[in-house]
Amino acid sequence: MNLITLENWYSRYREESLFGRYINLDHIGPLLETLAHKIDIKEIALSENNEPIHLVTLGSGPKKLLLWSQMHGNESTTTKALFDLINLLNDTNNEVTKNVLQQCTLFIVPILSPDGARAYTRHNYNNVDLNRDAQNLTQKESKVLNSLIKEIKPDYGFNLHGQRTIFSAGETNNPATVSFLSPAGDQERSITESRKIAMEVIGKMNVVLQQCIPNQVGRYDDGFNINCVGDTLENIGIPTILFEAGHYPNDYNRETTREYIFYSLIASIHYIAQNDITGEGYEDYFLIPENGKCYHDVIIRDVILEGKNVDIAVQYTEELGENNVNFIPKIVKIEDLGKFYGHREIIGKKRVMRNEIVTVEIVPEVKLLKFYLDSELFSIELAKR
Repeated sequence: MNLITLENWYSRYREESLFGRYINLDHIGPLLETLAHKIDIKEIALSENNEPIHLVTLGSGPKKLLLWSQMHGNESTTTKALFDLINLLNDTNNEVTKNVLQQCTLFIVPILSPDGARAYTRHNYNNVDLNRDAQNLTQKESKVLNSLIKEIKPDYGFNLHGQRTIFSAGETNNPATVSFLSPAGDQERSITESRKIAMEVIGKMNVVLQQCIPNQVGRYDDGFNINCVGDTLENIGIPTILFEAGHYPNDYNRETTREYIFYSLIASIHYIAQNDITGEGYEDYFLIPENGKCYHDVIIRDVILEGKNVDIAVQYTEELGENNVNFIPKIVKIEDLGKFYGHREIIGKKRVMRNEIVTVEIVPEVKLLKFYLDSELFSIELAKR
């Protein structure tokens, strides 16, 4: 698919009302109300804390795709990209849209865990990870998704997530801005026919992304866990694609990554619409490097601390503030970090770091990690929200 076309579409169809990391029903509710006048949107269930869960249905084609986002409430980048996609598919004058909607029916759950989204947490209201509840089905949200799978009998599952800033595309100095996975369906991680189909689609998305983020696409670990939704779907033969929205340099709001997820969604859905996929092209999937864990948010290199020459790793922790997410810097390692990379690096040049490394509160919810190298003051500030 032509990259210039995708860039133009993103500029045109990007949902401007959604921005940043904190996305919950208060943000998407007005959009759903407006869209309900044009497309099929239903409230299909309530969460454990009685927040509505919605299903958006687009198209009338025979190929059925089930997409769900914010199974983990603090993984919101893919939700933003879904609304960008919905805006595109709502344009009936677009020839690609017409083709997709003739060949496919899309069933979209924008936020599966509305309680987790409101609290900005991985877990739901009962502190359960919904992506470990695929077999026991103890939570209302898990039962909703399971019911949709049984009712729709999707030909493809799109499992939309976000990943931490620690991940690299292989053991390299390239962040894993977008990662994919065709989940395993058994302990042996067998390359089944349904996995091959998902792998072929992922390979096509990677071709598109290499044009704009070369060497920044990763392949997520396929260790088997039947309690995970993707593994459960593959276990019953449904081709499933796990999307992981990762870090792009200086993009803690994940707005740049959002654009690449949008490209990936369009590329995959258009490929499915245009082709009867057999999985014959699955081997390109293995050209994507498996994710490494080579990054910290900040590395302070080559400093003298208490008489020792060390590196210091700083990682941001995410804390919900007043309708936004704050990223608070915390020291996580003091050692030789020669095998790691920082999204930001401060080179100490063997200067002495004073012992008083403290987190200093400047104003409510804004903090700086302040330190001295010899007499020079450095601050690692709150990351952009």
